[in-house]
Amino acid sequence: MQRIRLRYTKRGRLRFTSHRDFQRAFERALRRAEVPMAYSAGFTPHPKVSYANAAPTGTGSEAEYLEIQLTARRDPDKLRELLDESLPTGLDVIDAVEAHTSGLADRLQASVWEMRLDGVPAEEAAHAVEAFLAAEEVQVERRTKNGMRTFDARAAVARLEAAESEGDRPEGKACAILRLVVRHLTPAVRPDDVLSGLRAAADLAPPVPAAVTRLAQGLLDEETGAVTDPLAPDRDAATAAPPTAAGLSAAKAPSGVSPAVSGEGTA
Repeated sequence: MQRIRLRYTKRGRLRFTSHRDFQRAFERALRRAEVPMAYSAGFTPHPKVSYANAAPTGTGSEAEYLEIQLTARRDPDKLRELLDESLPTGLDVIDAVEAHTSGLADRLQASVWEMRLDGVPAEEAAHAVEAFLAAEEVQVERRTKNGMRTFDARAAVARLEAAESEGDRPEGKACAILRLVVRHLTPAVRPDDVLSGLRAAADLAPPVPAAVTRLAQGLLDEETGAVTDPLAPDRDAATAAPPTAAGLSAAKAPSGVSPAVSGEGTA
């Protein structure tokens, strides 16, 4: 049994796909790429795919993660290429590693988000950020399947910065960029909750919906606010893995002679 961890994106119009839509598209891609998937037991077997912390529908993402289990070994890079070719443009598989560690979901401690606020001057956004960060708590409301829920949006925000968009706006059109790092807490705080908090703290109300993209997710360094690659431990473990039997055989063979012909009596 081999486990492969993948990083994929939701770009362009595909950001409007729901998590269920992606699941269906990904399972079709597994069949097209003829991936030797392991299946669950029971009356309705399904491929063993573990999804981790999917982004909300309508947000873009450069850092979505999942893990698949295979019944036969495959090269992660070649598997990535096959799956990427089998998915629509926008749902792009951009990284693949063999799993050598446990707890991928536990390493997704925080996300880095970017929000583009068209029609909002950078100075106004910066003022709202200062007010939000200065508050001890910022209560916001969100409608859930169990009704309205009130929670603190401030506690989840590890970092929040405002800047002006550079070079891609029509002349005279304001566009502020917010970059934020949000801890994965319970209840989950989403980028739109932070926008609600900015409205509550400083009356910031963008005239059009914000364009939101997840740039990264992974382990959080509380001192710097940096979010690190969650697949790095698997790469490190692969580098540190002991040599295989084939590798040991090659190492013991005489110099200049391959292990397959190292004995005497060849024709």
